[in-house]
Amino acid sequence: MAQVNKIDSNITGLAYAEEASLGVLPGSPVWNRLEPNSYDDFGGELTTVAPNPINPSRQRKKGVVTDLDASGGFNHNLTFYNLQDLLQGVFFATARRKGREAVTAVDIDTSNPDEYEVADTDGFLVGSLIKGWNFTNAANNGLNVVTALTADVSVEVATGQLVTETPPATAYIQVVGFRSASGDVDVDASGDLPALTSTTLDFTTLGLVVGQWIFLGGDLTANQFSTAANNGFKRIRSIAANRLTLDKSVLAMVTEANTTKLVDIYFGDVIRNESGTDIVRRSYHVERLLGAPDDSQPTQIQTEYLKGAIPSEFTVNIPTANLANFDLSFMAISHEQRLGSEGPLQSSVVTAQRADVYNTSSDFSRIKMSSVSDTNEAPTALFAFITEATITINNNLSANKAVGVLGAFDVTAGTFQVSGNITAYFSNVTAIQAVRNNADITLDMAIVKDNQGIVIDIPLVSLGDGRLNVEQDQPITLPLSMDAATAEDIATGMDHTMLLTFFGYLPSAAE
Repeated sequence: MAQVNKIDSNITGLAYAEEASLGVLPGSPVWNRLEPNSYDDFGGELTTVAPNPINPSRQRKKGVVTDLDASGGFNHNLTFYNLQDLLQGVFFATARRKGREAVTAVDIDTSNPDEYEVADTDGFLVGSLIKGWNFTNAANNGLNVVTALTADVSVEVATGQLVTETPPATAYIQVVGFRSASGDVDVDASGDLPALTSTTLDFTTLGLVVGQWIFLGGDLTANQFSTAANNGFKRIRSIAANRLTLDKSVLAMVTEANTTKLVDIYFGDVIRNESGTDIVRRSYHVERLLGAPDDSQPTQIQTEYLKGAIPSEFTVNIPTANLANFDLSFMAISHEQRLGSEGPLQSSVVTAQRADVYNTSSDFSRIKMSSVSDTNEAPTALFAFITEATITINNNLSANKAVGVLGAFDVTAGTFQVSGNITAYFSNVTAIQAVRNNADITLDMAIVKDNQGIVIDIPLVSLGDGRLNVEQDQPITLPLSMDAATAEDIATGMDHTMLLTFFGYLPSAAE
């Protein structure tokens, strides 16, 4: 047994851990596993300068290392869970999460309703729709309505819904929506934009933000509006105690006075680029396993890692008849290696919750580009179908170099830039005119699978290109470039360029 002659790529592995400060891991780092499809220039690029003094031999001296540029990237399939943590780093923001708590026990008491025992009930309301995850008993992973709360002790649901259990440490419950009281929520479509109105429900208590998406209506008729157009995906334009104004809808909503329905309102966690003190920069260690160099010591694995790595560019790729995927790159302050005898930095690596990858044939339930409107929640789309799309976030990072530092001592973030490209099937000249007129355009897309979903929303876009692609025996296509901007002029509170809503649960009707 001896040193190996080669190491194959299939034995490599990748994981990341959030740092306590730039380049410094916390005492007990949490390592998260990734499953990349490919890598992009992962490592450090060294710069050497060779002395070249004037001398009779006309020869240079041996060069010395003068600089290090550390960076790395990878391509990864898109699933519901693998984006949420890393996107906080990409967006320089903390996810706005709904109520979520680990459960220490599931208790069934014959004199009381079924209950989840928790350490904190913040974010939970009577009427909250909650769902369980990672419980041993399937019944405890179901969708339920909160009937009562015992502060910082338990979340109660209707009797007969749960099974007694001491759950695993990974079990938790999460707020995924709200079920209104009977006849409490109506639709008022008499104004410029439609709104949900209520008598007792205070919409400001639900943890919603302007610009996020909701889904109206459950799978049962009793939990839907009677008019089909009033159900489905909608975007929030403004929030008041008893009025929730909406500005994007699949179909134009109509006034509906609800008398008996217990309407389900589904919502999720939000990640968007923030402003002011809400901007939070995260940095990471990103370590790649490189196998054991000595086949007699298979557990002595060598590694390389990026230190002080900050997300630089992120691109969502949506090809035709394929898997949705993303590219993510980092700029780091240093790149270092560990010998097999030292072993990896990563330990007790956490694997993201299991979720199937999204495919672009059946999991995209909505892709719509249309004009921004203050008076029409369902404007005509600029096109019906697309062949491909990319959306790119660029943090425009630059490394800070200094005398006495090999690599960088810090990284400066530039403008948060969102751009992209989309190729659509041409049907009319409206989209071309939108380019010429520099029209205010908005783009959104909904991805739904297995009763979960992600909505990507870019509220304000200017379009470029727009030159038709006409080829013999082929449909005409329309390539468009996109450059997004802050939407603060569209609505108060919509001071962001891009927002994602992660629905932990959606009814089957959303698919």
